[in-house]
Amino acid sequence: MRNANIKIAPSILSADFAKMGEEVALLERSGADIIHCDVMDGVFVPNLTFGIKMIEDVKKRTNLPLDCHLMIVNPEKYVERFAKAGADYITVHVEACGDNTRAVLEKINSLGVKSGVVINPDTPAEKIAELLPLCDMVVVMSVFPGFGGQSFIPGVLDKVRVLRKLIDEQNKKILIEIDGGVNPETAKAAISAGVDVLVAGNTVFKADDKAAMIEILRNA
Repeated sequence: MRNANIKIAPSILSADFAKMGEEVALLERSGADIIHCDVMDGVFVPNLTFGIKMIEDVKKRTNLPLDCHLMIVNPEKYVERFAKAGADYITVHVEACGDNTRAVLEKINSLGVKSGVVINPDTPAEKIAELLPLCDMVVVMSVFPGFGGQSFIPGVLDKVRVLRKLIDEQNKKILIEIDGGVNPETAKAAISAGVDVLVAGNTVFKADDKAAMIEILRNA
């Protein structure tokens, strides 16, 4: 039976960029719920991926919501352009925004786009507690951002439990997303801890049957 409460967000970081339109269409046919777009600037993280033009083009190829994870410095300079390009969610790192995080989230909200804050594995959940009322989603990194294919860091699940408790106590409808090293085994642990959205890159894209793998993760 399909677990409708769990959403699967394949990360196109693991896609073949030369066939991105086909890859995204296949994800939609395979039952993905969200398309996760990892935007990296080579400054905040040691890797470069893609930018606004990719979001515009992917938006033309799918009806699924686009979850734009901005791993960039000064994201406030770009959120309006990502919103116009078709982002449905824009998530920013508290480590990149610092004391400006609240203002950046408020700006995203003013654009009519769902907003979210991201924390790295070594950032405590309590650092974003006061920001929760501004968020539609919180993202817990289960690897250090920059590259796909890394191993899941189990200790981050303690932060998921803290955030789940805070969100439930406030009676908020805020999704908890986990990003990095997600496979059927780690998905089960993440869901048990209180995660709503699983970002999965290599696990989905390397599967011979993407639809089957998406359902395995959803029902882990």
